[in-house]
Amino acid sequence: MSIVSNSLKRIKPSPTIAVTTKARELRAAGKDVIGLGAGEPDFDTPDNIKGAAIEAINNGDTKYTAVDGTPALKKAIQAKFKRENNLSYDLNQITVGTGGKQVLYNAFMATVNKGDEVIIPAPYWVSYPDIILLAGGKPKIVKCDEKDNFKLTTQKLKNAISKKTKWIILNSPSNPTGSSYSKSEIKEIAEVLKKNKKVYILSDDIYEHITYDDFKFSTIAEIKELKDRTLTMNGVSKSYSMTGWRIGYAAGPVEIIKAISKIQSQSTSNPSSISQAAAVEALNGTQDFIKTRADSFKERRNFVVDSLNNIKGITCLKPEGAFYVFPSCKGLLNKKTKLKSDTEFVQKLLEKANVAVVQGSAFGLPGYFRISYATSMENLKKAMGRIKNFCEDL
Repeated sequence: MSIVSNSLKRIKPSPTIAVTTKARELRAAGKDVIGLGAGEPDFDTPDNIKGAAIEAINNGDTKYTAVDGTPALKKAIQAKFKRENNLSYDLNQITVGTGGKQVLYNAFMATVNKGDEVIIPAPYWVSYPDIILLAGGKPKIVKCDEKDNFKLTTQKLKNAISKKTKWIILNSPSNPTGSSYSKSEIKEIAEVLKKNKKVYILSDDIYEHITYDDFKFSTIAEIKELKDRTLTMNGVSKSYSMTGWRIGYAAGPVEIIKAISKIQSQSTSNPSSISQAAAVEALNGTQDFIKTRADSFKERRNFVVDSLNNIKGITCLKPEGAFYVFPSCKGLLNKKTKLKSDTEFVQKLLEKANVAVVQGSAFGLPGYFRISYATSMENLKKAMGRIKNFCEDL
């Protein structure tokens, strides 16, 4: 009999972490691998934020804090929601965790009962379904079409809702596609959810500040009738290049926030006191660098999309946000290339061209692959050249 629990057997390791680890191992072995699998900015944490952490260390802020975040950080989060989203929350409606992933994990572990359904539009972030499975729930995957820009339509949402639906997850801008819901699209989805009063909404806004062109970010908690059953998750990882600092947060109904805190009190307790001090500065300090960095990402996005669309057999939409593209490789899956799946495509790309990307099937939509362009233009130019040569040689 295995020591591993039955609940753990239902899930699999994170495919994105696996790709990043494999690329790192190959580089360590002397291979010239370009990794386009990691979901983190290549920019460094800004100096003012690092300075706040150093100051906290020097001031002796190295003890336990409140389980769900320091008052200073909760106030900074409260101010952020008001300033940027025009959302008002009391401090007891805010929780802080060790990254956005822990906030999501805690929320679903605290609220999902066996058999509860959670609607997850696909393509999705790889961890959503597995977290639901661990909580004893049932992921209800709704495949979103490329012709709809990989976004959930109101008709598909209506068809997916059942008596067992507990939550729906909305992620905008999206990982893995970069697709983003406009204010009008959010209003359309909201109209369906207003009529289904027992369904809660998890809004994953982690890429809020990474948007392009004239796109205006909007979040579903701005819809007054839905605010009281929406948990809005965000964090400092992506916007402030603080992935390793591990600070995520959420705001929502008091009952859910208390339940999240209860879970956290019996698992990790508080997030790092030093990381929390740094996050206060991130949210309260200058925001000027965010646009500059978004402009750099936009330049890379344009280059990558144009390059991919010039490769026979590959097509790629231009996303509104995040730092990913989700191109189709369906045109290369045929008898001539002897490639049968997106998984085979990305494996061969790594073996033959030393470029690491993630297969679309890991995100619930086979026939595609995800590229993260959160790396230098030099790396992107090399990688696009290698992908082009690889595809032409098939």
